Amino acid sequence: MAELLPPPFRPQIVNGYAVGGICLIRLKQVRPKILRFPVGIRSENAAHRIAVNWESSGRTVSGVYIPRRDTDSILNSLAGGRVFPGVHHHASFKVLETEDQYSVTMNSDDGQAKVHVSGRVSSSLLKDSIFGTLGAASGFFERGSLGYSDTRTEGVYHGLELKCNGWCVESLEVDAIESSYFEDVSRFPAGSVEFDCALLIRNIVHEWHGREDLCCPTGAKITS
Repeated sequence: MAELLPPPFRPQIVNGYAVGGICLIRLKQVRPKILRFPVGIRSENAAHRIAVNWESSGRTVSGVYIPRRDTDSILNSLAGGRVFPGVHHHASFKVLETEDQYSVTMNSDDGQAKVHVSGRVSSSLLKDSIFGTLGAASGFFERGSLGYSDTRTEGVYHGLELKCNGWCVESLEVDAIESSYFEDVSRFPAGSVEFDCALLIRNIVHEWHGREDLCCPTGAKITS
C-alpha cells in the first residue's frame, strides 16, 4: 500500500494491516448551510479511500486519502474540483434496498471503476475482522472524517471534513462483493488484498466542510 500512496501520505496500520475501502454514499437535501428551506440535491456517490497518516506542523495527522470519487450527479461531476472539493467522475448506480437488505452496483462512464456489494444487516462483525468488535471498527472509521482527494494538479489535494450528528454504525453481512480497484493486480498483487468487513450508517444528519488544500511538491519523498 505504501508504494501506491503519493507524498505526504503513509498507510495507517491496524494489527499489521493497511486499510482501504469504498464508501457508497447517498446524499439527500444537500445545500449550502445558509439556505434554511428543506430542499436540496440528491445523489448516489462512491469514494475509494485509504486510511493514512501524514505530518503537519510537526505533528502526525490521521485521515483518509481519496484517489477517486464517482457520482451519478451531472452537477457534482461538473462542479467537483472546481466549485467544491474533489474531482468527481460520472457513473451509473443501481441500488436495491429493503429494511435490512442492500445491493449497490456502480459503473463509471469512463470504464475505470466498477463496484458491487450486496448483503444484509447483521448484529456483529465477521469473527476474523482485524478490528475485533463492531465498536472498534466504528471508532476507527469515525476518526477518518478528514479526507484529501486527488485534483487536476499533481501534488495538490483538496480537503473535506465530515461532521455528523449522531454517529451510529451497523454491521452488514456480505453476500457478494466486487471492486475493480482493489482487484486490479497491477496495483495489488494476487493475495495481497483481503475483504474484512462492511459497515452501514443510516439516516444521519451531517455537514461537509472544506479544508485548506494539502500541497506536496512533485517528486517529494516521505521517510519512515
